[in-house]
Amino acid sequence: MINIISWISVTAIALTTAALVIILSAMNGLTGTVAGLYNALEPDLKVSAKFGKGFQLEPETHAKLKAIEGLEFVSLTLSDKALLKNGEKQALVSVKGVDEQFQRITKLDSILVEGFNGVNDSSRNFLVLGRGIADQLGISNESFTRDVQLFSPKKGKSGSLNPEDDLIQLSGSVSGQFSLNDELDYQFAFVNLRTARELFESDGAVNALEIKCEASKTEEVQEKLKEVLGEGFEVKSRYQLNDVLFKSLETEKLATFIILAFILIIATFNLIGALTMLIIEKRKDIKTLYSMGADIKTIQAIFMREGLFISGIGAVLGLLIGLLVCWLQIQFHLVSFGSEFIIPYYPIDIEVSDLIKITGLIMGIAFLAALYPVRVFTKTDLVHSSN
Repeated sequence: MINIISWISVTAIALTTAALVIILSAMNGLTGTVAGLYNALEPDLKVSAKFGKGFQLEPETHAKLKAIEGLEFVSLTLSDKALLKNGEKQALVSVKGVDEQFQRITKLDSILVEGFNGVNDSSRNFLVLGRGIADQLGISNESFTRDVQLFSPKKGKSGSLNPEDDLIQLSGSVSGQFSLNDELDYQFAFVNLRTARELFESDGAVNALEIKCEASKTEEVQEKLKEVLGEGFEVKSRYQLNDVLFKSLETEKLATFIILAFILIIATFNLIGALTMLIIEKRKDIKTLYSMGADIKTIQAIFMREGLFISGIGAVLGLLIGLLVCWLQIQFHLVSFGSEFIIPYYPIDIEVSDLIKITGLIMGIAFLAALYPVRVFTKTDLVHSSN
């Protein structure tokens, strides 16, 4: 029979377990959302040269890449720093030239907030700017048709006294602007690959291959690419490209799990008091069982099962409460940020592995917490009864 102290233990374990489920699921959702946001501009895999800024992709190598099982699309990209000017306003940005496959690999269209994606039109020098760059240049939706100037240093010096003679200058029209986060909004301007090659004096060279893979075969494709391309290239996944960000999120999740685990340990130690009181209440029954031939291990096993039963009830209730709260957030968006934010409500992602870890942690702590009172107090009672 579960006494009042046991129910307090059940409640403490249930509430801490629910908190673990909710917080870890929220952190999973945040990590997944960040990964999804970066998916808008980052490919599944990115190939770049270990040495030098650019490389030539030979037709034979291109054919070998397309033949790799699980690889769906390959995009050639060329990027470098350039100066953008709109009248008297200017900004130093990373201009990235992309080919027609780029849209199949990333989701640039999904983050456009003004205008349209004109970079696939190789007949004109269209630009898609980050919102931060557009603000710096004073470009709004009404002035999209207005030309901006792009400047990049020439590879060879002209020897002229006029500094502009050492610069390549192109005119382009802003077709749209995107918004993702401050870091990228103030960094990137997209153009078509032809424009980038002209701006940076590239004779067919690129500085990256951006690749889309089947979801389940990313790691296999990554290893195959390393074999085909050789030691002169590095192949990184989306997580490796942003390893600092994702490692920070993983570390934060681990730290949160450890902190809540300590709270769970404190909550579970209520079990010591509950089992101690239970053993005191059942002292006569313990003596009776011992007199009837039950050995110490059998009696201790009974109370150990009682302790695990109390913890199990708390764990199940906590899991159910946590899952219910997560479901309510997923369905009804109880915690929201507002429509002006990129993420309008707090994301939730429930992972089965987290539920297994939480359950294992609870039962492990419960076993250790129950071990002391069961072993000590049952022996004490039996020693007293034998005297």
